[in-house]
Amino acid sequence: MQELILIVDDEPKIVRLARDYLEKNGFRVVTAADGPSALTTARREKPDLIVLDLMLPVMDGREVCKILRRESDLPIIMLTALAEEVDQVTGLEIGADDYITKPFSPRALVARVRALLRRTRGEVKAPSIIRAGSLEIDADKYSATLNNNPIKLTPNEFKLLYILANRPGQTFTREQLLDDLHGGASSIDRSVDSHIKNLRRKLEAESKQNLIETVYGIGYRYINVEPFDKLRT
Repeated sequence: MQELILIVDDEPKIVRLARDYLEKNGFRVVTAADGPSALTTARREKPDLIVLDLMLPVMDGREVCKILRRESDLPIIMLTALAEEVDQVTGLEIGADDYITKPFSPRALVARVRALLRRTRGEVKAPSIIRAGSLEIDADKYSATLNNNPIKLTPNEFKLLYILANRPGQTFTREQLLDDLHGGASSIDRSVDSHIKNLRRKLEAESKQNLIETVYGIGYRYINVEPFDKLRT
């Protein structure tokens, strides 16, 4: 079945360009022109991915992204005319998985959509359960629990946790993590920091301790204070 993409933008020319290229490349497309209609369409149509403009009428893309993130782990690519790095980082911090700036190449957009869907659907292929202390990650079910309570994670957060918890105590550089997240696609180094910040906050809310340690000037590592076990199913 063709994957469904929701494009949210109030510029008809942008919507038409993105829709035409995505449809030519085998995707189905639905559209919305403002924040409230984006939420309504996402809830009704249940798209596989959203291309979400940052600057929208009625309700901006930041607020839409925050609401969507509270409801699902739907992959989100933020589309913005703001080229400043701080705006890109802000989008990632509120839950977007990737970003692309206007003006953009429609071919680049299609490539980003495909790459993010690949990471979301097939990035963790090993049929395994990882246990690190009270954390358990089920790669087959694409789920994570801490103290037997489910942790709601975005695709990038899940990937980072899987990588780090699979080798507790090992330090991963930002470059290594960035390459795993984006498969070599152009991104910014601070995107890893943004995802780690969100992941750490979610884990600390349940564990009451910091499970991901910053190795200053290098990267991050998962701290495992209990016996580590990795089970193959």
